[in-house]
Parts: sequence; C-alpha cells; structure tokens
Amino acid sequence: MGKYLGVIIGAIVVLLGLKGIICWRGDFLTVMRGSLPAMFIFGGAIAVIAGISEIKDELSSKKEGK
Repeated sequence: MGKYLGVIIGAIVVLLGLKGIICWRGDFLTVMRGSLPAMFIFGGAIAVIAGISEIKDELSSKKEGK
C-alpha cells in the first residue's frame, strides 16, 4: 500500500507544482533567471574539481606503473 500511496502523493505534488508554475509564471521566470548563473558557477566548479582529480589519479597511476 505504501508504494501506491507514494505514487499518488507524487502525482498530486506534480500537478500542484504545474499549477503553481502556470499561475505564477512571471515570478517563476524571475527566480530561474536569478538562479541559473549560480547553477552554472557551481556546476562548472564541480566539473573543474572532477577534472583535476582525474588528472591527479592518472598521474599517480603512471608513477606506480614505473
């Protein structure tokens, strides 16, 4: 019964969210315009950190192989 209840509640929440986006379209777009640059900055920083970590791992594995 818990699985079905989760699906029903999830569907209700999705519908309420869609109604909210439709009713407050202007406010939603304002929030999106304000949050996208921050998301890009954090996403880019995570990509840079992951790339540096991968390079360090590659270099350490080459040193171990010698």
